[in-house]
Amino acid sequence: MPSACGLACEVCGLREKGFCPMDGCVPGTDPKAPEKAEKFKAAMGQPCLILECAIKNKVDHCSRCGEFPCEVHYKQEIYSKKLLDIIKGIVGKK
Repeated sequence: MPSACGLACEVCGLREKGFCPMDGCVPGTDPKAPEKAEKFKAAMGQPCLILECAIKNKVDHCSRCGEFPCEVHYKQEIYSKKLLDIIKGIVGKK
């Protein structure tokens, strides 16, 4: 199942390399999302900005948010800047 960032945990490079402190993430609307966000923050010493934003904005996946892509994506560096810029062009953002 895709996480809030839209990546399926099964193909996420962070999880594959052992950097993910969780046994998979969840969509932002999942009842376990706040618990997963806290677990990530405790393990990594910093929050997962994408998951926290999805929880706050009550969206399951970022791509369903009217602000996607936003500065949170540029800060979290899950997607490359080039891809985010391409997406911005497609959806008509400056």
